[in-house]
Amino acid sequence: MRTGGLCALRRALLRERVREHVLAAFFGGSISAEPRINDRIRVPEVRLVGPNGEQVGIVAIGVALQMAQESDLDLVEVAPMARPPVAKLMDYGKFKYEAAQKARESRKNQVLTVIKEMKLRPKIDPHDYETKKGHVVRFLKQGDKVKITIMFRGREQSRPELGFRLLQRLGEDVQELGFVESAPKQDGRNMIMVLAPHKNAADLKKAAQDKQTDGGTAAGDES
Repeated sequence: MRTGGLCALRRALLRERVREHVLAAFFGGSISAEPRINDRIRVPEVRLVGPNGEQVGIVAIGVALQMAQESDLDLVEVAPMARPPVAKLMDYGKFKYEAAQKARESRKNQVLTVIKEMKLRPKIDPHDYETKKGHVVRFLKQGDKVKITIMFRGREQSRPELGFRLLQRLGEDVQELGFVESAPKQDGRNMIMVLAPHKNAADLKKAAQDKQTDGGTAAGDES
C-alpha cells in the first residue's frame, strides 16, 4: 500500500513537470536555467551530497530540507534528471556570486583573436606594396593576426618563387611588429602566409579590451 502511494505521488510530480514545460512552450515563456532550491524541489526523496562533497545517501525531501535549515544552508538540486535527483547542501547565494566572479575573470583573460586578410599579386608595383604593407603594419599594431594571400593568375602559376620571395620580404619588413606564425604554403592558385603580432601588441589589445569592459560596467552601475 505504501509503495503504491509513493508511485502515485511520483507519477503526479512527473505530470506536473510535463505540464510546466507545455505551458512554458505554449505561452512563449522560457524555462528557467536556474536550479530548483529548497521548497521548490518537489520530489519525495533525493540523493543528498553534503556541503564538503561527502555522500549522505538517499533521504526523504523533508529530512534534507531540515538538514539544510539546521546548517543554515540551501538545498540545491544539482542533477534533476537522476533517479532520485541529486541535491547538495550549499550557500547558494555565495555559490552564484563566486560563479559570476569566475565568469567575469575568464572573460577578462580572453583576448579576442581577429584575423585580417590582405591580398597581393606576385608582380605588385612598389607603390601598391607600400600601401598594403601599411595596412599590415596597422593590423599588427592593433594586436590582430594577418593572413597574407598571394593570388596567381595565368602564367604566374608557373612562378611560385615570385610569391614566396614577396612573402619573405613582407615578413622581414614587419618583423619588429610581428612574426611568421604560418610559413608560406601553396593553396591551389594562391600562396598563403599568416603573420601574428608580438606578445606586447597582444597585451596592449587585451588592456584596451579590459578598459572598455570596465568602462561599460561602470556606466551600467551609474545608471
